[in-house]
Amino acid sequence: MVSKKGPAKGSGGKHRSKLRGHGPTPKAEDRVYHKAYREKKAAERRKISDPRLAARRRVAKFVSDSDELVIGRNSALEALRAHVPSTVLYILNRIEHDGRTREIIRLAGLEGLKILEADRFEMDRIAHTGNHQGVIVKAAPYRYHSLLELADRAETKARAMESAPAGTRALARPLFIALDGVTDPQNLGAVIRSAAAFGANGVILPERRSASVTAAAWKVSAGAAAHLPVARVVNLTKAIESLKERGYYAIGLDGGGTAQVGGSGFETDPLIVVLGSEGKGISRLVREQCDAVVSIPMTAMVESLNASVAAGIALYCVHAARRTAEEG
Repeated sequence: MVSKKGPAKGSGGKHRSKLRGHGPTPKAEDRVYHKAYREKKAAERRKISDPRLAARRRVAKFVSDSDELVIGRNSALEALRAHVPSTVLYILNRIEHDGRTREIIRLAGLEGLKILEADRFEMDRIAHTGNHQGVIVKAAPYRYHSLLELADRAETKARAMESAPAGTRALARPLFIALDGVTDPQNLGAVIRSAAAFGANGVILPERRSASVTAAAWKVSAGAAAHLPVARVVNLTKAIESLKERGYYAIGLDGGGTAQVGGSGFETDPLIVVLGSEGKGISRLVREQCDAVVSIPMTAMVESLNASVAAGIALYCVHAARRTAEEG
């Protein structure tokens, strides 16, 4: 028998909305009144208080993976003595000091570094190793110059020297050294040092497959990196081509050269000396941009020279040829 009052509650009539569900049942750990929820919150508090995780959070504020770090007491002391541009000295709290650490702190203060104490977990996290001896120096990134800036400065200097006394004009002509595939920072530092010694106007590096001016390169350069500009270019072949359009000549140093170093005939012109790696030498495309390929005469006992040694010999020969031309 059907009731005259209409459909009963819950039968799908006007009260159907009362029967709608409220979604899936929450997990036990998400219910504030459940034991699992209290255990979850306790675990989160333990995790937050974990000293290793706390150290990771603190370190992330000051250090990134791209930062260059000088790690260890001897390395840090050498870097500060060589005036490697740096920003921060991290030192272990409660460190057992010796003569090196006292000297490191003194030099860091003189160089204006920020000195921060860190606990063991933080130091391990910064250095990515536990073998840091309680001392880490954060080096400042090197500021590279553009190729255009180097060329403009070199040519301005050469024009200013045109009215100089005889014997100095040829020595002031633009001279650059370009490195093709030299990947050892210490070799780069030695090349920078030789380039500064023989009056070069700068060093040109490709961005890829090449060493960078790191703290290691800076130390080997014995401070020359502070005075000799270095340019990084996307394409070394194009860079040489653009300089040749400005009146430069390029000579490549290679074992199969057609002339001896210093005897190419281009030494007294605006010049780019190109060096390759010790093993592979100059790449084909870069070699094609060279106006001459020269070699260093050697005995058959030695197949090739270290890039920095070859650079020193080549730059000396260019310097000697220019001085001879002035005196003649």
